[in-house]
Amino acid sequence: MITSRLPVTTPSLTETAAIRQLLFGAQDEIHEPWRRLFSSDVFAYHEGLTHQERTELSYQRLRTVNAAAADPRALARDPVALSALHEWSGVVDAGMTTIASIHYNLFLGSLLDHDHEGRDLGPYLRMERLGTFLCTEQAHGNDAAQMETTATLDRATGGFVLTTPTRGARKWMPNTSVAGGPKDALVAARLVIDGKDQGVFLFLTSLTDTNGRHLPGVEVELLPETASSPVDHCATSFHGVRLPRTAMLQGDHGRLTDDDELVSCLGSPRKRFLRSIGRVTMGKLCMSAYSLGVTRHALTVAVRHAHQRVTSGMTSGQRVPLFSHRTHHAPLLEALATTYAATLLQREVVRRWARAAEDEREEAERLVAIAKGWITWQARDVMTECRERCGAQGLLLANGIAGQLAANEGTITAEGDNAVIWVKAAGELLLGGFTPTPPGDAPPATRSLHDPAHLHDLMGDLERIRHERARVRLRAKRVGSPLDRWNGASGAALCLVDAHVHRLAAQELLAAAARASDAQVALLLEHLHRLFALRYLAAHSGELLAHERLTAEQVRYLPEVLEATVAALVPHALTLTDAFAVQDEIAARHPMLRSEVVPA
Repeated sequence: MITSRLPVTTPSLTETAAIRQLLFGAQDEIHEPWRRLFSSDVFAYHEGLTHQERTELSYQRLRTVNAAAADPRALARDPVALSALHEWSGVVDAGMTTIASIHYNLFLGSLLDHDHEGRDLGPYLRMERLGTFLCTEQAHGNDAAQMETTATLDRATGGFVLTTPTRGARKWMPNTSVAGGPKDALVAARLVIDGKDQGVFLFLTSLTDTNGRHLPGVEVELLPETASSPVDHCATSFHGVRLPRTAMLQGDHGRLTDDDELVSCLGSPRKRFLRSIGRVTMGKLCMSAYSLGVTRHALTVAVRHAHQRVTSGMTSGQRVPLFSHRTHHAPLLEALATTYAATLLQREVVRRWARAAEDEREEAERLVAIAKGWITWQARDVMTECRERCGAQGLLLANGIAGQLAANEGTITAEGDNAVIWVKAAGELLLGGFTPTPPGDAPPATRSLHDPAHLHDLMGDLERIRHERARVRLRAKRVGSPLDRWNGASGAALCLVDAHVHRLAAQELLAAAARASDAQVALLLEHLHRLFALRYLAAHSGELLAHERLTAEQVRYLPEVLEATVAALVPHALTLTDAFAVQDEIAARHPMLRSEVVPA
């Protein structure tokens, strides 16, 4: 039997460490405790559990997480730490990650972001009571500003009466069942004072008693199972539930005076609402982090599997690793380039959000939304590729890809549906939130597709072309209504967002290459940048050719550059995936990685 070996089958430990440093950097000490915790036997996959058993297990594990957290209050306040938690937890338990995100970010984070002096947070910090967050309503979805739930001020008592006026106003899909023990919720509701709607605020509402039984007036209907993470999703209604005055979460955006009058630094009810639910932006970062963690894990599994599994070569009797075949490794290398770019983009987005001054918050929030949409969509594509490259074994939940892929669908919808938040971002980019870079002076024929600066400029060209196209359509006088004009521009506007985020991600990948102190590591990252950029540019080469930003000869040459770049990366695939730092204890639990080398 003839066996063909790949050029490199053992990762370079020095290069792996250097690349890991670029991926995690100063944050590595924040990531490492979570990485170790989630590799313990407590979080091992359990075969054959029912949906209810898996949900209960997720709540048990969440308490293990809370016990391991040095300071739950600090965790909820720190975007870097909270993002790091999500990057590692989703790999082992998507349901636990979901309820952790709700408790720490949406619930506890919102309490901390509002006036909370005098409020006892101890039960939530010790997780004696779990927190959940009720904003979205069944009939309104992404149009949450139109929600119907009311919290009416009762001047006689000084408290509020929480009411769900219609079936469509039921709070949709929060984890409000009796699973997991006693629970409280932050409920988004319209503050009504003397019949006047004052806008939406959050109200702290007990859902269950100390024994976990739902309180009078709280109606909870368990919803059918979803295809995503196993969580106790419910529809929740309130029927004249009385709340104390302290239930309302107050701040500069809205406070009640002693005379029961609302005072606010914001005149717009919509702005008050957005300030009240400001934690949703951090939630977008959490969703991106989950997607990145499970994507890196899926790639690690798929690439390792492809190196250990053998199949037929091109000559009789020859046996080669699956990864030897271009049809197998090229899609995985392209996925690696995308995942590196996405990880580095997330690092920059988290940094900018954590440090943004007040006058920078709007731009930072838009960047968070754009990155969330792109990263969670890319995660779907990459994990789907990984699942397919693993064949039937990729379908086994115990192998750590299929279940996480299904759960990722939840990230695409959670904290703002991707399409909706991209539409909002597109409008902002068109209406003054973005100025395209002008075209370069050098003729395209004089520039090289091997030059990263040229590739960066080409991505800028796509931004400018689409920005101009969308603005022309938006201003078209022949189109009647504003909706008609937006409909005519929206396709180009979304393409603008797509080009924008690809350029930003490529920029971060190239910046990481520039920071590398090791020449070989820098070269590897430059190859990843070229593969990532060219793959995107090749898909839109006709657009660039038509606008004379590429020559016909360069378009013909594009596949050759892509082919050469893939070939250069093949020997280093294990090094690049090992830099993702997936714990060996977790990888060893996957049946497909425990098996001996066998024919495909």
